Amino acid sequence: MSLQKSVDSYLRQLAIERGMAKNTVSAYRRDLTSYCAFLEKLEIDSFASITELIVADYAQSLTQSRGMASSSVARMLAAVRGLHKFLLQENILPADVAASVKPPKAARRLPKAISLDQVERLLEAAGPDPDSADSIASIRLRDRALLELLYATGGRVSEIVNLDLDDLVDPTLVRLFGKGSKERIVPVGSFAQKALSAYLVRIRPGLVSLGKGTPALFLNQRGSRLSRQSAWQIISDAADAAELDSEISPHTLRHSFATHLLEGGADVRVVQELLGHSSVATTQIYTLVTVDRLREIYATAHPRAQK
Repeated sequence: MSLQKSVDSYLRQLAIERGMAKNTVSAYRRDLTSYCAFLEKLEIDSFASITELIVADYAQSLTQSRGMASSSVARMLAAVRGLHKFLLQENILPADVAASVKPPKAARRLPKAISLDQVERLLEAAGPDPDSADSIASIRLRDRALLELLYATGGRVSEIVNLDLDDLVDPTLVRLFGKGSKERIVPVGSFAQKALSAYLVRIRPGLVSLGKGTPALFLNQRGSRLSRQSAWQIISDAADAAELDSEISPHTLRHSFATHLLEGGADVRVVQELLGHSSVATTQIYTLVTVDRLREIYATAHPRAQK
């Protein structure tokens, strides 16, 4: 079987039998196209000709010749290892030569979070308070609602901009769709509820009248769904207006949401469910942030903590 036919068979299995999301399958296709290009340069036209050394050389080429980060190399190798495992399981190959080729360990980076005071400054800079007089017809009410909802739910920016009106279960709950279209229900706090209600009543009807009609929750000024790039720009503009020194992104609000919950005493498994992490190990990196904070407080507050 040719390289391409083998890859196509594997991708069909991912999409049909394992039900992977379209974007995930597309990412696997890109990674495996790179792998096949590497093999073709070696004049290899069948996976039966591949040895463990060739797979290891490919992994090494990713870091040396392309200068990829360890996390990117690990992702690409996951696609390669999955393909070889599939070929073994389907009895296309007698052995899995990629099984012992381990991805590099990614550097453990602490999430960037900002303080509650900085979050409040960011939200205030995004748009007017829904109760204020200058909020009657301001498009910035939408921007305030967007940021309030990001911080209230810890949602990824893609999850928030892809929300439809029907995903508002009630004023206190929202339905988010995470990676692999995995659904979760997340509470919405009172501040976000108020900002969202003001946007829906005062701003969205005017925006939707400019377009062709869409179920999208957040709309741009043409009446279409607000894009991920526009959401990034709204957050960037709010950070500039708030004069925050830290680099602010949509994920900053997600990290801050998780960190503030854990600092407030929330169980890590509850935070895992709210964030939509498939493994608690992913969530536990946030506990390192709170431990560092505990050390800092202890060092400055305990009478015998310093030399």
